Amino acid sequence: MKHKIALLLLFLTVSLFSDTKERYYEKARKNMVKIIEEEVDDTEWYTGKSTLAKATKNAMESVKRHEFVPLLSRLNAYENRPLSIGYSQTISQPYIVAIMTDLLDLKHSDRVLEIGTGSAYQAAVLAKIVKEVYTIEVIDELGVAAAKRLEKLGYKNINTRIGDGYYGWKEHAPYDAIIVTAAAGNIPPPLLKQLKPGGKMIIPVKSYFHVQHLILVSKDERGTVSTRQIMPVIFVPLTGKH
Repeated sequence: MKHKIALLLLFLTVSLFSDTKERYYEKARKNMVKIIEEEVDDTEWYTGKSTLAKATKNAMESVKRHEFVPLLSRLNAYENRPLSIGYSQTISQPYIVAIMTDLLDLKHSDRVLEIGTGSAYQAAVLAKIVKEVYTIEVIDELGVAAAKRLEKLGYKNINTRIGDGYYGWKEHAPYDAIIVTAAAGNIPPPLLKQLKPGGKMIIPVKSYFHVQHLILVSKDERGTVSTRQIMPVIFVPLTGKH
């Protein structure tokens, strides 16, 4: 009997702690989105957007960022800054995740390609908005961990692959949108080819003096490509053969 009572007390203690922790994370997540919205308004001159689309905001509010960072970083998960995820890689600043997602003007029926899975946080945000996400990671350990994490969290519309993202994932092309979460030296031609007419790509590109700029690429219905420089950014470099 004493053993059963002890187990019951332990269960109640763990449940109470878990509930308290989840309430803390939920409050922190809402505050994070509030901070993001303020920064979106402050950067309208760069982006042309003063507010987030409702779908983007809802995704940022619902995806549990603390599940995508290392255990020791969970208390900092909802700060508006990048965090290390190991292997010299980072999970992007929440504002950057939100604005890159928003600039793609996504629809529920869209299929999106992501280059640079990392911890899979960006993929999870996209998955809350679109029909299907395809994401590629070049670092084996990160790619394997991301796939397991997404399965554990119940994401059914995200397809993962380990490989060189420069070449995209042509088997499932064309894509309505492409998002690249590492800085490239140029806009990869294979990705342009895999972008559907009428689609958009968002990608950080290195320019002179190693300065990076976020570039919005648009392909019209005739296949003509145009680019728009959004703002200076800092990303880890795109790795692989190129």
